[in-house]
Amino acid sequence: VDELNGELNIFEVNNKTNQKISIAVPDDGIAMRPSRYPAYKNIEDYELSPKGERALFVARGDIFTLPIKKGPTRNLTNSSNAHDKWARWSPDGSKIAFISDMSGEDQVYLMNQDGRSPPEQLTSQFNAMLYAPEWSPDGKRLAFSDKDGKLYVLNISDRKVVEIADDKYDGIYDYNWSPNGGHIAFSMNDQNFYRSIYIWSVADGKLHRITDEYFNEYYPDWDPAGKYLFYLSDREYAPQISSWEWNFSGDRETGIFAMALRKDVSHPFPPLSDEVTVGNQKADQKEGQKKSKKKGLTEKKTISIDFQGLAERVSRVPVEMDNIDGLVITEGHIVYFTRGAFFYGRDSYKKAGLKIFSLKDRKSSPLMDDVSGYAFSRDGKKVLVLQDQSYHLVDVKPNAKDKKTIPTNGMMVDRVPVKEWAAIFREVWRRYRDFFYVKNMHGNDWEAIGKQYESWLKHVAHRSDLNYVLGEMVAELSAGHCYIQGGDFEIPERPRVGLPGARFALDEKAGRFRIIKIFQGDNQEPRYRAPLTEVGVNVKINDYVLAIDGEELKANDNPYRLLQHKADPVTLTVNNKPTLVGARKVTYKPIFSEAKLLYHEWVSKNRNRVNQMTNGRVGYLHLPDMGADGIYEFIKWYYPQIRKQGLIVDVRSNGGGNVSQMIIERLDTKLLGTRFGYSSEEPITYPYSVFYGHLVCLINETSASDGDIFPHYFRKSGLGPLIGKRTWGGVVGISGRGPLIDGGQVYVPMRGTNNIKGEWVIEGHGVDPDIEVENDPKSILEGRDPQLERGVEEVLKMIEKNPRRLPKKPADPVKTK
Repeated sequence: VDELNGELNIFEVNNKTNQKISIAVPDDGIAMRPSRYPAYKNIEDYELSPKGERALFVARGDIFTLPIKKGPTRNLTNSSNAHDKWARWSPDGSKIAFISDMSGEDQVYLMNQDGRSPPEQLTSQFNAMLYAPEWSPDGKRLAFSDKDGKLYVLNISDRKVVEIADDKYDGIYDYNWSPNGGHIAFSMNDQNFYRSIYIWSVADGKLHRITDEYFNEYYPDWDPAGKYLFYLSDREYAPQISSWEWNFSGDRETGIFAMALRKDVSHPFPPLSDEVTVGNQKADQKEGQKKSKKKGLTEKKTISIDFQGLAERVSRVPVEMDNIDGLVITEGHIVYFTRGAFFYGRDSYKKAGLKIFSLKDRKSSPLMDDVSGYAFSRDGKKVLVLQDQSYHLVDVKPNAKDKKTIPTNGMMVDRVPVKEWAAIFREVWRRYRDFFYVKNMHGNDWEAIGKQYESWLKHVAHRSDLNYVLGEMVAELSAGHCYIQGGDFEIPERPRVGLPGARFALDEKAGRFRIIKIFQGDNQEPRYRAPLTEVGVNVKINDYVLAIDGEELKANDNPYRLLQHKADPVTLTVNNKPTLVGARKVTYKPIFSEAKLLYHEWVSKNRNRVNQMTNGRVGYLHLPDMGADGIYEFIKWYYPQIRKQGLIVDVRSNGGGNVSQMIIERLDTKLLGTRFGYSSEEPITYPYSVFYGHLVCLINETSASDGDIFPHYFRKSGLGPLIGKRTWGGVVGISGRGPLIDGGQVYVPMRGTNNIKGEWVIEGHGVDPDIEVENDPKSILEGRDPQLERGVEEVLKMIEKNPRRLPKKPADPVKTK
């Protein structure tokens, strides 16, 4: 039996004939039926109208405008056959520019803000993913970028497109027009991967670099009066110090800076001094400001910039250095987005939020706390914030309290599934064309492959069918990390079970269930909490469980049925004999997965085994992945075992991630010397945290991704032998590039792994062990671990052959001669 093009075939071996198996599955086609569908679950982007009267949303591939208070929700595009995105309102409020793939490729479109006429296609020449079109303030031009790091300017009137910049290291995403639209400021990467700020001028088409390569500068935004260009720069060099080792980490390093655009522009923050006001100077000054403002609005002159000496005319804005991720300049204020430091595996100490700095008072205060995203009106007086999964409109002023919640549940699409699926298929095909890490697609004809699998779309009757077709298509590339995920599956939520961290067995003779195993875990760590071992929970192995929350548990029942849907607390009726007479009730706080307890037991067993086999001379640590769990386990177990004579680093079944280089760096730290002092006869090492012993690394077939890369560089660093089986062999790194129409995800292998000569390594093969050891089923069933045993054997050999011990304290020096 074989499968070909989605059909089963019977091949008769004797007469060498092939016969298709005809299978008819009656189906009402429910998943294929057109329907009106809510779009609020698939919001990708949002913005405000120029004065904040309506909100602009991109959701489920369509573009909507929503009223702030009264009026209808409008679906402006309402098409299932296209992924519309990056919608931006024109300065006068009459038009909306957006990116859409309705032609088969991302192009720039323009439509009326009320959606009453068909969109107008402004470009047709692009064959790559495009990013947000940003209007010039005069409404004459649009700036947008593409996936290759190119920045373009489109003239609306004649539709001419000019490429104005090309970031060959990354993309350009922070482009901003100057007042009246004469210039664009943005940042690009340097070779050191710091960003520098550039200005392009409309009048002469010249590109000016205005900051140098030695500092990281980005997010430029213009002063509405046209005097200053504000931007962010990482300029704080007082780092956070680690608690585990004498090392540093960057945190709260970003400040806000103001660049005077002309030589005649005064300092933005001159010294403060109380002076006498003569006559009616304030009234005269206000009148002058009104006239100046009115004159500026009518003339709409392009601001002038003195590029000579521009980089030296910089002042620091007096706000505290912080983790600042966004910057918007409004009339009289600077609004910036701050967050807490990033932690692996836990939330930061501070929630993200918007702060507002008054240029007049020179004071910074909260604008809105606990903000996940934001969009400002063009006049800078309103901001739309995403907070607690809801959208609120607030005034741009300190401690904004009067927020107007914008209901998004009125956003509906007239969904035609077969059209959506075709659009999703085309977009996935383009994502791989655009972002696959090598242009030759591993030698495949990607156009032909796309056409081959597109012919299967007529058989797709459910979103899961589409994922199957997409998965088969990208599998043609023979690369790791080709992932297709999610979409409209409507899978029911899995019921939770209030687990006790134990195992039950039926005592058939007694007709009751007993507890035959209690996971010990570690109740000092929440992730390894074992409910039945907590203080005050009086349960022992071999106790009978007679009832759960008062419902009797008998032999013909299932204890997990009674634990289903249970929440905190759960009460067990237990006894050391199978009778209710003399029984006691114990209450525990349940867990809903025992995976961590199983893992903890396995790792503890391995560590104890190594400790026993080596009389405590050799340590052991396991890295479950190269992410939050892996770095957690490394920090937890590396430092307390740093004075062992040997260490077994186990990366078997490592799920990958991105922290391998952090761990290799620490394991590869060399002992350079020691120090002795008055307080102890024991040496202090230089560096302080250094392992001075012998290492081995255990690997197997499911050491994957960054779990492949780690053993490769473990060996490259000369740290020790690799023991076990060849690893998985998938090391082309992935990244998402935004959701598909229905929230599904596609991950494309984007960056390969190379050696120091630039040659491709590991991908498609994996990392071979220096010593191959099979964990055969017989040994495992006997409770053995041949790979671990060989690791112990090898590290003991190294210790015996070349013992590494820290020196004893030398004789006291005599300096009287």
